[in-house]
Amino acid sequence: MAGAKDYQETLALIAYLFDYPNEAWWAQLSACRKTAAKISTPQNQRVITDLLDYIEAMGQKEYEEFYVRTFEFSTNTNLYLTMHDRTDFGKQAREMLEFKNLFLDNGFDLNKELPDFLPAILELTASLIPTQAHKVLEAARPKIELLKSRFVEAKLAHTFLLDVILTEADELESETA
Repeated sequence: MAGAKDYQETLALIAYLFDYPNEAWWAQLSACRKTAAKISTPQNQRVITDLLDYIEAMGQKEYEEFYVRTFEFSTNTNLYLTMHDRTDFGKQAREMLEFKNLFLDNGFDLNKELPDFLPAILELTASLIPTQAHKVLEAARPKIELLKSRFVEAKLAHTFLLDVILTEADELESETA
């Protein structure tokens, strides 16, 4: 089950990289590099390593400002998956409930994050067996694909992390089919 461990480490690492870059986050970047070096898919390993290089080259203050501007304040590129195509608040509430149920159906509940927060979904997926992980990623796929299109428009280096997530979803599909 080496493949299972690989998708779990990959998705957990991407979840971490999408988290807010506070002091503790910065302190763990060298550990992130070590985890990335263990990923068996060379392309995924390269994407994550390149992003780590990009983040470190930008520097702490500049990257934190970029993160807040891009992933917290932007309605186009924030990491809350129900925010990008909402046409009415009733639809958004139903979608939020669907994400909440993904957590509850897998024995988890969220106390600190909203259930549509991409890092939380990735952490959930990384904790599940392949069949369940596939179901969660497939439920989130349309939202991740929409977010990816927004990242492409904004020319964000993080777009490639979304590609890795979608690739992992495809791999899980082939493993569970």
